[in-house]
Amino acid sequence: DTDEEAYAALRGRDMAPNEIAQKLLLQGAQNAWDMLSEEQSQKHITTGSGDLNGILGGGIHCKEVTEIGGVPGIGKTQLGIQLAINVQIPVDYGGLGGKAIYIDTEGSFMVERVYQIAEGCISDIMEYFPCHHDKSSSGQENLQPESFLAGIYYFRICSYTEQIAVINYLEKFLGEHKDVRIVIIDSVTFHFRQDFDDLALRTRVLCGLSLKLMKLSKSYNLAVVLLNQVTTKFTEGSFQLTLALGDSWSHSCTNRLILYWKGNERCAYLDKSPSLPVASTPYAVTSKGVRDAGSSSCKRVRVM
Repeated sequence: DTDEEAYAALRGRDMAPNEIAQKLLLQGAQNAWDMLSEEQSQKHITTGSGDLNGILGGGIHCKEVTEIGGVPGIGKTQLGIQLAINVQIPVDYGGLGGKAIYIDTEGSFMVERVYQIAEGCISDIMEYFPCHHDKSSSGQENLQPESFLAGIYYFRICSYTEQIAVINYLEKFLGEHKDVRIVIIDSVTFHFRQDFDDLALRTRVLCGLSLKLMKLSKSYNLAVVLLNQVTTKFTEGSFQLTLALGDSWSHSCTNRLILYWKGNERCAYLDKSPSLPVASTPYAVTSKGVRDAGSSSCKRVRVM
């Protein structure tokens, strides 16, 4: 059975319980003060919108799994691409200077749009750091759209078995590419909603995948961003929109950001975070990428 093979493949690389316990004992305990100091010293990956960064506590956090969901056309993929570009902002300009892994399950990753967003990011860097840019000759070589595109490792996924295989392969890949600071899956649910009939098995497999991703985020000090679709749920006599895969999946991420329309304005709602209050803010998708809703420097576009 294909579903059972998928589950077996997911478990294939898991260690035995006694091996896990032994590894944890060898690593020893970490005290809470060190954990807090380490967390406060971490840089965040900017979303491109100051208001959006604000409700996220500075941006997307490394060592955490962030789920971003919303209706089609709201800008999930745009935000995913923006993060894949922004994670590469050089350290001299306040960024992480890392690279990105983009796992595309829907075929929505458009290279022309990636190039456009890279140009917008470079334009903003040159605007905010004009003096620094003039003095840094080495930085000028890296501030080219081609360099940003070269810093995105792209995987096209056509089935849930391929998705499981790629996530299992990530640990080896990250071991060979230690400069990766973000993993984006767009979307995490697509193939599991289309092809998976056994819902109980689907839940177990997805929970296993989320645990692997959470472990990778902490082991390699990177951010994991899971883009999610919406579905309808019958509640209190009416159908309501909710993120796909149900309530059990909501426990698989550290933070959850829901994107929605408020009239003609895009808004983001921080629905879940262990350290931040529930909050919402408008944002815009422009020709340069994700920006503040009040930005008038570039034309806004509606993503289909």
